[in-house]
Amino acid sequence: MKAVVYEKPFQVAVRDVEEPEVQHPNDAVIRITSSAICGSDLHMYEGRTAAEPGIVFGHENLGIVEEIGSGVTTLVHGDRVVMPFNVACGFCKNCLAGKTGYCLTVNPGFAGGAYGYVAMGPFPGGQAERLRVPFADFNCLRLPPGRDFESDFVLLADIFPTGYHGCELAEVSPGESVAVYGAGPVGLMAAYSALLRGAAEVYCVDRVPERLAKAEEIGAVPIDFTQGDAAEQIKEKTRGEGTDKGVDAVGYQAQGAEPGQEEPAVVLNALVETVRPTGMLGVPGLYVPADPGAPDEHAKKGQLLVSIGRLFEKGLRVGTGQCNVKQYNRQLRDLIIAGRAEPAFVVSHELPLEQAPSAYEKFDKRIEGYTKVVLHPGHTPVA
Repeated sequence: MKAVVYEKPFQVAVRDVEEPEVQHPNDAVIRITSSAICGSDLHMYEGRTAAEPGIVFGHENLGIVEEIGSGVTTLVHGDRVVMPFNVACGFCKNCLAGKTGYCLTVNPGFAGGAYGYVAMGPFPGGQAERLRVPFADFNCLRLPPGRDFESDFVLLADIFPTGYHGCELAEVSPGESVAVYGAGPVGLMAAYSALLRGAAEVYCVDRVPERLAKAEEIGAVPIDFTQGDAAEQIKEKTRGEGTDKGVDAVGYQAQGAEPGQEEPAVVLNALVETVRPTGMLGVPGLYVPADPGAPDEHAKKGQLLVSIGRLFEKGLRVGTGQCNVKQYNRQLRDLIIAGRAEPAFVVSHELPLEQAPSAYEKFDKRIEGYTKVVLHPGHTPVA
């Protein structure tokens, strides 16, 4: 089958790879109809991880059940399903507590597994024609049949729940003010989720005009950090107080005011200044224990210079970690079906799988309006 394969930094290719098979009675094989490119895929694409050539990318996957193992009881051939990027067993201590992003079973020696991602277990990704899903009863979320909401539903695999998770970590409540740093796909989903949760004011910080325009379209206040200190801009708009809550949707490859100048702790420190005393920070943005491409020796070891004294002085609380998708995806699915949520506004391009190499290049360079790309393996893109 065809799949998107990592070859070397800044190079992926669509290659023939071995088709997946049912390996365990609890497995299912899914024919992929949509698989999105994620900002975290770019970390591997850019060579900023230990990813080895040959890994098949893709952890945001939706498709049709083609084959099921003898132990699968809730799925049948032809079901339309979306899979959390988390691969989880459903029965370990963390899964039973709802922390499916930190499953103790699927990736021995590590808490958490995912499709097509370095160090996240032996699970090929879904930017391919087919995908094997372990513990399929637990990991597949059934969807209405047909092609309706295709570009909304594929976002249930990661970025919609992850944006919502950022708001959950910060405990965003109705009537509050929220600052979201980053207006990429996850940042836009965090801003959108804050509004869904009833936030009165949402500020979205970025430097890319197209992304700031998207934030404004959904009702957030765009803040261009190249036009002055973002925290000060937000304080001016909040009577000097700052916001009640803040979300870091950027992570360790954050940049300063100068293009291409990485400052890994800049967003965390900006949020410490932006959020009012006793407020809360949600950090779904990715931070890593090792970054070979970091700008300094400490950052290469995942050690950042964060203003812990200021954070303590202000009595701020912080929630971190990757999203436990199953905690949110069913409810978010039903909001989409009911017409209460339309997250596909972030999708800028829908392309056949064969165009993945150019899509990665353009998405990585933030050019031609590339915000969120959905690939359609073996199928005509949805109109």
